[in-house]
Amino acid sequence: MTLELGVRRRVARWGWMIALPIAVALMGMSPAGAEEAIRIRLGTLAPKGSSYHRALQEMGEKWKQAEGGGSTFTVFTDGTQGGEADMVRRMRVGQLNAALVSVVGLMEIDRSVTALQYMPMLFRDWAEVDYVREKLHASLEHRLLDKGFVVLFWGDAGWVRFFSKEPSRTPSDFRKAKMFAWSGDNDQVELMKHLGYTPVPLETADILPGLQTGLITAVPSGAYFALAGQFDTVAKHMLELKWVPVVGAAVITKKTWDELSARGREQLRAAADAAGVKIRTQARKEDVEAVEAMRNRGLDVYKPTPDVEEQWRKLAEEAYPKIRGSMVPADTFDEVRTAVAEYRKQNGK
Repeated sequence: MTLELGVRRRVARWGWMIALPIAVALMGMSPAGAEEAIRIRLGTLAPKGSSYHRALQEMGEKWKQAEGGGSTFTVFTDGTQGGEADMVRRMRVGQLNAALVSVVGLMEIDRSVTALQYMPMLFRDWAEVDYVREKLHASLEHRLLDKGFVVLFWGDAGWVRFFSKEPSRTPSDFRKAKMFAWSGDNDQVELMKHLGYTPVPLETADILPGLQTGLITAVPSGAYFALAGQFDTVAKHMLELKWVPVVGAAVITKKTWDELSARGREQLRAAADAAGVKIRTQARKEDVEAVEAMRNRGLDVYKPTPDVEEQWRKLAEEAYPKIRGSMVPADTFDEVRTAVAEYRKQNGK
């Protein structure tokens, strides 16, 4: 056997011992140095095909193009991931990475956000809401970040009105009703009881069945959500009163945010800003259109007289001492009232 042939045979016999660890190492590497794929799962109560859903999908597509590497962005609509408190819990355990939720969900992270939605009859129009949110958003986002969540954008979904099965106009009228309350929001339930109302805690998916069976006879709701949920087919009366704005935000866990590439974070931030503007603009338009659509299919809409509106304003003022320091942190409560007064002074209101 020649020396050359012997060397070739030894290489053939033992070469796998060299090749195997190299192959194993290569299996753990992404092709061409690409980063590991990131999968974002976002939950929301928004209906499939709605303007909210489309804006979220568009945001996700723009992010995927920047992140690359087979990354995915999936939006779960219609509350398929549970109520808003459920979605926050799912984010904490890693079953979801992000969510578009109202204050009801955000307060599961930090209660300071309740100042934007839990102070009835405080805001008169969207200009006031925008002014206050602009004043507070930095501090609110800092508090949410401290709890492990990054705010992608702020949104809203119209004004809460009161829908009822029987014609109801004054605060006294609604004391005769069985009123829907968010399941798990014990502070809201206790406040309603204190004011003489009968709250029935339910998940949002149970609102229509609850109205149909008589479990509840009235529900405070945004008009668009009421239209999508067909509440008006049973609760055929609506009080046209701007009780509170429905305010919310899209949030992503800090853990997931930190896993994104620098380019992915930059693009997601830009896409989220655009989505927030689109959602706020479209939601306010749809809020008005939803009322008209329900009116056209038989909803009785009652616009309160100045006297009736004053009764509701007095009810709100009666509730404020119970809200401040419990439902809304005292410092944030005071900051919001100061900001509203400041805006009205600047604009001669």
